[in-house]
Amino acid sequence: MSRNNPNPRFAGTDTPVNELEYDASLMSTERRVARLRAAVERRQPSLHLVLEDVHDPHNVSAVLRTCDAVGVGTVHMVYVTEEYPKLGKKSSASAWKWTDFVRHESIEECYGWLRERGVKVVATDLAERAVELYSLDLAGPVALVFGNEHRGVSPEASRLADANLMIPMVGMVQSLNISVACAVTLYEAMRQRLAAGLYDAPQRSEVEVAAMLHDWSARGRRQE
Repeated sequence: MSRNNPNPRFAGTDTPVNELEYDASLMSTERRVARLRAAVERRQPSLHLVLEDVHDPHNVSAVLRTCDAVGVGTVHMVYVTEEYPKLGKKSSASAWKWTDFVRHESIEECYGWLRERGVKVVATDLAERAVELYSLDLAGPVALVFGNEHRGVSPEASRLADANLMIPMVGMVQSLNISVACAVTLYEAMRQRLAAGLYDAPQRSEVEVAAMLHDWSARGRRQE
């Protein structure tokens, strides 16, 4: 939701978000309300994650738990050769419920969506131009792209990205499970953003925070 829109609409309604009030009665205690607000205010709308044809739902669920932990703003799902995963309640610890998803029909569509919003696209790949994770600036608007467990990101996803990253390793095995690689990368992004003070104040306007609380209060009542 853009801050430049003087009268943004809450998703799925014709009601301006500044006319909405989140329903605290849907949450059991004031402590829970405070916890939801704290999580909403620390979400990072400029930090995106892209999953391309990740096959194992357990890996997807593990990734979503990390996304929730570091406050990823949006998770983008690109499924062309694999089936869209069915996310388990237990394996994801219900992280899916607090995740904002955008589904795309192709990697080109996904990258176009991101670039329209000024987001730099960085794909994980051992391409010749790949740079080490710790040399990248992950405090700005960025999308981190992870691919299939066996094939990695597609050639298109690697080639069309603005940059490629690699996680430095010194052992005999030169690969990590996708959920581990994602966690390592996202926590480096979190480290940089903490140092930049991006978790100290909401990255969304109060109107947008109120809209998210309205949405999350409804999500909190859904069956897990």
